[in-house]
Amino acid sequence: MALELIDIAKRVGSETHIHPTSLVLPEGSFNVLLGTTLAGKTTLMQIMAGIQKPTSGTIRFRGKDVTGLAVQQRNVSMVYQQFINYPNFSVYDNIASPLKVAGMDTAEIERRVMAAAELLRLKPMLKRKPSELSGGQQQRTAIARAIVKDSDLILLDEPLANLDYKLREELRDELPKLFAGRNAIVVYATTEPSEALLFGGNTATLHEGRITQFGPTSSTYRLPKDLLTAQVFSDPPINTTRVEKRGDKLHVFGSKVWPAGQVGSGLPDGVYTLGIRPHHVTPLPTDVTTGEIEGRVLVTELSGSESVIHLDVAGDTWVSQSHGIHPFEVGSHATLHVDVDRGLFFSPSSGERVS
Repeated sequence: MALELIDIAKRVGSETHIHPTSLVLPEGSFNVLLGTTLAGKTTLMQIMAGIQKPTSGTIRFRGKDVTGLAVQQRNVSMVYQQFINYPNFSVYDNIASPLKVAGMDTAEIERRVMAAAELLRLKPMLKRKPSELSGGQQQRTAIARAIVKDSDLILLDEPLANLDYKLREELRDELPKLFAGRNAIVVYATTEPSEALLFGGNTATLHEGRITQFGPTSSTYRLPKDLLTAQVFSDPPINTTRVEKRGDKLHVFGSKVWPAGQVGSGLPDGVYTLGIRPHHVTPLPTDVTTGEIEGRVLVTELSGSESVIHLDVAGDTWVSQSHGIHPFEVGSHATLHVDVDRGLFFSPSSGERVS
């Protein structure tokens, strides 16, 4: 059984927040909604939950039409970016609150709360009030309250966005494990492609209220059906340029000639939009099929393990993301190497991926 959205749309006045959308989320699945701010992720989740009603379309859950069913009549849990806890309740009572409202037996409440607290490492804090917790502990409390209900549908709306880096990394590792083996459908909204890749499962890419693609996360990332999906699923942004294929060569930037590579060689001669993800543009040459780009360094971002270099190439900005520290001076001339074999070729007119 599954959650089915059938031609769901949401309009507010003259504005369309969600364009007609059909989607099937299998029971027991982990699903990511990936898109920028205002892409429609929260609206779509609230429609799934019954917090908002669609303007048109049908929602079916486990074969039953639940389109007009209020959120209070559904077995749904939702965790927001801004964690919400009852300030006068202890951590224990916050976690237990939906079970008490449901009139559950005290012994069963105790069992479920302790199991959730164990999973989220909250057992030492059960007697504390939310004001005595760190931000990460408060968010863990909100997540524990969501999972303790044993809901049929669990919606997580950017729940880690306001946490510091270390806590985000810890919870990113933990979340998929928390839901493993459950029959619940989990939907996780994020603006970060790296989170979608880490969680796996299925990913729906959203842009301005439209789902551009939905499927297994690895396939959606590796084989985007169009340039828009590739752009949504790339951070830093995917590099694009116009290329003309002639024989086994690509003519780029007016004067550069690159090998067509394994993918490009099978295409008919013609003009294409080539997309290259930043981690396939490196400061150092590699053994794979490469082209070169030359330009002026605009920005260099260095971390402890990688370098992100922004380069002005014939008026276009190209981004390289590579392991190691490569301290290019801003304003200096640099040559970067492109793994053409990893290129994605799109139709310049329709934007659809052609190879």
